[in-house]
Amino acid sequence: MSNFNWFSLDYVYYPVSGIMWLWYKLFSEIPGLGPTSFFTWGLSVMFLVFTLRAILYKPFVKQIRTTRTMQELQPQIKALQKKYSKDRQRMALEMQKLQREHNFNPVLGCLPMLAQVPVFIGLFHVLRSFNRTQHGVGQLGLDVEVNKELPNYFFSALDVQNFLAANLHGAPLGATMIQHQGLEAFVNFSRPAVIAVGVPLMIAAGIATYFNSRASISRQSPEAAANPQTALMNKLALYVFPLGVVVGGPFLPLAIIIYWFSNNIWTFGQQHYVFGKIAKEDEEKKEEQLARRAANAPAPGAKPTKPRKGGAAAAAATEVAGEITESAGSEESATEVSEADGGSADDVSSGGSTGGGKPRPGASPRPGARPQRKKKR
Repeated sequence: MSNFNWFSLDYVYYPVSGIMWLWYKLFSEIPGLGPTSFFTWGLSVMFLVFTLRAILYKPFVKQIRTTRTMQELQPQIKALQKKYSKDRQRMALEMQKLQREHNFNPVLGCLPMLAQVPVFIGLFHVLRSFNRTQHGVGQLGLDVEVNKELPNYFFSALDVQNFLAANLHGAPLGATMIQHQGLEAFVNFSRPAVIAVGVPLMIAAGIATYFNSRASISRQSPEAAANPQTALMNKLALYVFPLGVVVGGPFLPLAIIIYWFSNNIWTFGQQHYVFGKIAKEDEEKKEEQLARRAANAPAPGAKPTKPRKGGAAAAAATEVAGEITESAGSEESATEVSEADGGSADDVSSGGSTGGGKPRPGASPRPGARPQRKKKR
């Protein structure tokens, strides 16, 4: 291995080569593959992608939620842009306030994509370092024999020789379709074989990129899709990026094309799973809200009651006062009736008086007293 240097990209190259090395050692022990098999090295590249994407799963979920939040906030963002179009500083402050209120950070939405950039660069460098016999920018131009005796980060010199010997009918994993230098480093190289393997791979990678972008765009809200900037990015993702994979395929090693294809396949499946999970959570929240509203709603046909001011204590006090007033009114009425009949209050209350407790004819009842009905003769 070369000396570790924190001021270079070794902190990227070593982890990338280490993960790939672990999968290579695992697959090389499987019967039917072996250390010099094209599929052993191809699977190690694929599972390097899967391992890194699994590590970035939580940031990916955060990216999806951030994207959804950004789409939901588009109307408010447009309103702020329109309101403070002439005051950029105030607009920035209001945007930050809106982001804080909704716990929204746009940088987190780009984190998984940004994290894949050094991985791609690291894998490209590690793959090129298996064959250091080429000349040009970043190449060492080593002799074939010297190249075989040098390790490549986590890979030993024997692993380097096994990689150079691995091929599929003359198509080495580290070769490109237009390569003209360093061909002698491979044990077996056939340009028609490299093209025959590379063309289907890059077409498959382009198709996977297209459908991955299409699935992502189909989940955008109408407001977000109507945004001119978003519409431009959607066109780039649907047409330019897949076409770029196909056009750039001949310049890339076969292993890089496998990396791109695997990455898009993983992203497609992961998006389907994460969006389905988020949709299920949203449905559960809606059902919970509906159940809460149903529990608090009045019974069918019942009028909603307004709470009395002062609470339950005031209501109880009012009820007791009403009872006292009614009782006092009844006693006063009885006293007055008795006096009008020439009796006493005690006679009325006891039911016995000179007049039998009945008011004299022609006497009008006092306020609060119940009128007496005449008996039918």
